[in-house]
Amino acid sequence: MKLEGLIAVRYLFSRGQKSVVTVISWISLIGLLVSTAALIVVLSVYNGIGEITKSLFNTFDPELVVEPAEGKTFRTSDIDYRSLCEADGVEQVSQIVSESAWVTYGDNQAIVTLRGVDSRYRNLTGLDTLLAEGEYRLMVGESPALVVGGEVFHDLGMRLHSNIPAAVHIPRRGTTAMGNTIDEAFNIGYAYPMGYFFIQQDIDRRYVVTHIDFVRSLMDYAPDEVTALAVKLQPGANINKAKKLLSTTLNTQTPAFTVKDRYDQQPLYFKIFRTERLGIYLILSLIVLISTLSLVASLSLLVINKGRDIFILKSMGMTRQRVRRAFMAEGVLICGVAVVAGLLLGFVVCFLQQQFGIVRMGDGNFVVSAFPVAMRALDFLATFLLVMTISTLCVVLTVRRARL
Repeated sequence: MKLEGLIAVRYLFSRGQKSVVTVISWISLIGLLVSTAALIVVLSVYNGIGEITKSLFNTFDPELVVEPAEGKTFRTSDIDYRSLCEADGVEQVSQIVSESAWVTYGDNQAIVTLRGVDSRYRNLTGLDTLLAEGEYRLMVGESPALVVGGEVFHDLGMRLHSNIPAAVHIPRRGTTAMGNTIDEAFNIGYAYPMGYFFIQQDIDRRYVVTHIDFVRSLMDYAPDEVTALAVKLQPGANINKAKKLLSTTLNTQTPAFTVKDRYDQQPLYFKIFRTERLGIYLILSLIVLISTLSLVASLSLLVINKGRDIFILKSMGMTRQRVRRAFMAEGVLICGVAVVAGLLLGFVVCFLQQQFGIVRMGDGNFVVSAFPVAMRALDFLATFLLVMTISTLCVVLTVRRARL
């Protein structure tokens, strides 16, 4: 170890008389340590919350969705539907018809997104596993049934296993509500609520799932007319590769299509999630910068306090540049010890939370009982680089401005 490094270690870990400068140096170290650990813990918790929310969306959204590039609907007879179902990596394809609808139940009413699906849709999602009450049934004998978002269910005051059906209204094609009676302006159908689910607030307050033939009849669609196709991939299949393959295959036909993965199906959520995560990272970076102010103070006081040592070192032939490097090494040593210890502390806190769920979510209807945590190696690397960069810059600027 070079002389400058030995001097830095001596100043930081000396067992001799503890001066105010030494105390401030340790306060600086602890401040950076806590800031680093906080950065890791907050990012890991945010990752955990993001993964849970993403998994809930994944339960409702298919892996891939095929939609027309123009217009609202298309007919499966207009494309090579069989080749699509047998495409490389594709396990199953389900047909979907979605439309906004006005639903009334007793004296209550709501505007919802009515999603009509076929019998294969159940295999493409995990919707049937997230029912809060009731059962996943789209038909009761010859009558259509509804599986309803939890907020819609409660807003409408629905009851399960009741002989009172919900009335589903969809505007007739080519008509407007003005100047017409409800019967003239809307196609009306009746369906019985069979279950309700809680997935994510935006889904729970909007969606009602029913049989595809029921929606087709309300929309006056042809038997093979759909608004989208849901695609389930084989286990281990590459989503991006399958998306590109389906897009290439379908767009050699007419009409043109777009193929959306789960990120494309919920673009607003994922953009907000990435933006919020960046915002949190920047805010915590500011906290790290504030923590380094105590390091600046401790180095400035150390230079003043070690004036006699500096004079002796210069008398022994040590150049001003080497003296500066000794104090820079002191500051970098404090930063390095603080960052490494902070990363370890953050890892331990996150590990304990993962294993034992120490911090609970509290009373309420939560998907998990404790705050979720998801540690990522990239977060540890980014935190290390961030704290070391900010701290080293502060050290260099402080020592260069000092009178040595």
